[in-house]
Amino acid sequence: MKKEIHPDNYRLVVFKDMSNEEMFLCRSAADTKDTIEYEGVEYPLIKMEISSTSHPFYTGKVKLVDTAGRVDKFFNKYKSYKK
Repeated sequence: MKKEIHPDNYRLVVFKDMSNEEMFLCRSAADTKDTIEYEGVEYPLIKMEISSTSHPFYTGKVKLVDTAGRVDKFFNKYKSYKK
């Protein structure tokens, strides 16, 4: 491993999936201002929108997305700019 290219501030951090409230503890050097109590100990907190506990690839559950509604919204929003 190359020397002096890795950060020195590795510490235990709680990652929280905001979509399903799942949390896990892992080492990280990412900066954060939030903290949370996890298993009786206070740790820095990193909030995530999606993780392996909520991603459809890992869960096997498919989330339906209303693409037609989005496309219609887009066209309605920008139809006044049509040449």
